[in-house]
Amino acid sequence: MSLLDSLFGKKEKSVLGVDIGSSSLKVVQLRKEKGKAVLETYGELALGPYGGSEVGQATNLSAEQITETLKDLLREAKVTTKNCAVSIPFARSLLTLVELPYRADPKEQKTVIELEARKYIPVPMSEVQLDWFIVPSAGSPTEKASASAGKTVEVLLVAVHNDEISLLQKVIDGAELHSTFYEIEIFSTIRAVVDEPVKPVMVIDVGAASTKAYVIEHGVVALSHSIATGSQDITRAIAISGNFSIAQAEALKKKEGLAGDDTLGSPELVFSRIFSEVRRVLIQYETAHQKSVTSIIFTGGGGVTKELGIYAKKTFSIDVRIADPFLKTEAPAFMRPVLEGIGPEFAVAVGLALRKLGET
Repeated sequence: MSLLDSLFGKKEKSVLGVDIGSSSLKVVQLRKEKGKAVLETYGELALGPYGGSEVGQATNLSAEQITETLKDLLREAKVTTKNCAVSIPFARSLLTLVELPYRADPKEQKTVIELEARKYIPVPMSEVQLDWFIVPSAGSPTEKASASAGKTVEVLLVAVHNDEISLLQKVIDGAELHSTFYEIEIFSTIRAVVDEPVKPVMVIDVGAASTKAYVIEHGVVALSHSIATGSQDITRAIAISGNFSIAQAEALKKKEGLAGDDTLGSPELVFSRIFSEVRRVLIQYETAHQKSVTSIIFTGGGGVTKELGIYAKKTFSIDVRIADPFLKTEAPAFMRPVLEGIGPEFAVAVGLALRKLGET
């Protein structure tokens, strides 16, 4: 990190992406130079040790414990800016795609959406922050304008409980940072790793406690599904099969992973469970929408499992790649192999910083 500092010298206006995950905190600091996003520093700290558990394991810490971890991370990564954006965990939010009556007048459409949203939010509207996006239609504006009264539109409803926002705000205030927005992690990930503007793409986020599968179409989440198996299960499987400690297994996952010897065969069993569910979701989407998903992108902590891309390509018959969000940043060439290796874990933090950079 200090090497990056010395290379870039005096800093211009910088921004920070803060990803508060279930097992670790990640930060990425960028600055804009000649219209490009320049990487200044980045860092990660496991939350487990702050809550009395192992590295790589999901935790449920208090705001005070998360704040303590974040302050340590900011110091270790030599972060120099207070200006940040913060992720909201997918598990703490509600995303649902619904069909609602179409209105040609934007104000009327807004009223319809806000009224209808009450049917899909399981708590009083006063307890959540609500946002929504109209999914682009294949129909032309003229066709929409002349549509009958029975015309409908697909709307992605997004709701986050006020308590989650309050917790995050407490953490950010405690770390003496200033955040102008909070964003559900999948939207940050899309910005960092999805370049296909129209055709359906699946993002598989292998988090610590669970794996999230999303189908992205027209830049919008067309389908989301959570699988109750994650990267901590891969680590535990390696630990049990090889009689390793959790710490040793976590290191082996990144160093050898799916390329290890027979004693590490257990990661394949975990990934086969995840992939089986992913295939089911793929078929469900393709059958319902009569269109094919064109590629799969892996992100998250489990995405750094060695040889995951090669293993996944044997399983799926479509294009598969491991996310490398740092490709959207300028960094020294000798850093690229390191950044490529850790990229899947930093997709959210990079995506947050890129949006924040757009505000400067």
